[in-house]
Amino acid sequence: MGRRAGSPQTREAILEAAVAAFTEHGYAGTTIRAVAKAAEVDPALVMHFFGSKDGLFAEAIGASALPLRKILDTVEGRLDGVGARLTTRYLELWEDAETGAVLHAILSSAASSPAAREMITAFMTTELLQPVAKRLGVDHAENRAILAGSQLIGIAFTRYILRVGPMAELTREELVACVAPVLQRYLTGPLPL
Repeated sequence: MGRRAGSPQTREAILEAAVAAFTEHGYAGTTIRAVAKAAEVDPALVMHFFGSKDGLFAEAIGASALPLRKILDTVEGRLDGVGARLTTRYLELWEDAETGAVLHAILSSAASSPAAREMITAFMTTELLQPVAKRLGVDHAENRAILAGSQLIGIAFTRYILRVGPMAELTREELVACVAPVLQRYLTGPLPL
């Protein structure tokens, strides 16, 4: 079987192979050569489309983290109950087999690779934190968004990455009941700023 030529379909095949590789092996464990082999292309074609492993990772994050943008819906309209809506949606994304695997790979990569961490930070800032802050329309909106985000990332890390007993054993409903009031306060309550 011959290798694919450079076309939009080839670029998509490379991106799909990259998302799968980064999800399974993380940033450090994924190589351009392995992605090229999975996409049945020459490694030079991967470099042609994406420039570098970092470029490929950035595109893969953008493509695979699209479900995270569903979080933005939770801060539309009234802010009453936004903590519960945000917590529930976030946990649903983590507990979905497909998006959970991608989120696991993204968070694990951020913890293990400085290059991945920088790209993920940039993505989270521009695609999630700034839009959430803008939609909140309250004082100290960016601080509020990062406080809520840090709470959620900590929960994901202890519940889904480390699987710490008590955190992993709570039902989703119990966790929402515990966390939602904290997020509600971060997002809408008084802050000592």
